[in-house]
Amino acid sequence: MGIMSDDGLSRRQYLSTVGGTAVTVSLAGCFGGGGGGDDGTTEITAGTAPGFPPFEMKQDGELVGFDIDLLEAVVDETDYTLAGWEEFEFKSLIPALTNENIDVVAAGMTINDERDETIDFTDPYYSSNQAIVVREDGDFSPSSLSDLSGRPIGAQKGTTGESTVQSELIEPGNLDESNYNSYGNYVLAVEDLQNGNIDAVVIDEPVAQTFAAQRPVTIAFTYETGENFGFGVRDGDDEFTQALNDGLSTVRDGSTYQDLTNKWFGQQ
Repeated sequence: MGIMSDDGLSRRQYLSTVGGTAVTVSLAGCFGGGGGGDDGTTEITAGTAPGFPPFEMKQDGELVGFDIDLLEAVVDETDYTLAGWEEFEFKSLIPALTNENIDVVAAGMTINDERDETIDFTDPYYSSNQAIVVREDGDFSPSSLSDLSGRPIGAQKGTTGESTVQSELIEPGNLDESNYNSYGNYVLAVEDLQNGNIDAVVIDEPVAQTFAAQRPVTIAFTYETGENFGFGVRDGDDEFTQALNDGLSTVRDGSTYQDLTNKWFGQQ
């Protein structure tokens, strides 16, 4: 998942030769919505967290997904240029953004008050609820969050799924902290579910549908949260945020957004 520094942040670097000496130059975060290339364009670096299909994942070593295609289409409608992508664990994306290692987050990130205290968001580009996923051949068939009491369950660190477990189960005393397992990404959580180490995973509904189509797991029920995903940007970077919003509006008004929705979610 990229080159990780000691503080958990990825720093994309390249080597150039100056007077015969190899010099390491950090590219990510140099732009910050304000750096420009020789042609007057402004380059940006995007960050994401693979392991969240179909929004972002690795296929044959390549970074692909709905968020990847959508952000690239949006940036193409602006005066900015996407220099490349950086990969992180989800929980490290906001620190990477605020530390200027990246300029925008595209990672199925829910817009909420807690995150909005640290970063800004573009207009929403996707709506979702939480789904509870169980083994397809198992005997556990919950129909509400209360049915998860006493069961080992999992979610990805820093996600709405984890927040739902904390606020709706652990804090009210309906689930012991010891029964909750957090993961760096949802692929690991679903693998643990398949192996019988946990009994359920709380995950965004479209991602749950993707896992259910590809693995022996099924959606037991959906918990309505009405959350909206947005691209994360640095607080106060208003010009860049507006450019992305304008680009998103253009992509939505044309056929591109629907084409990408059909491609990654199979919706007609």
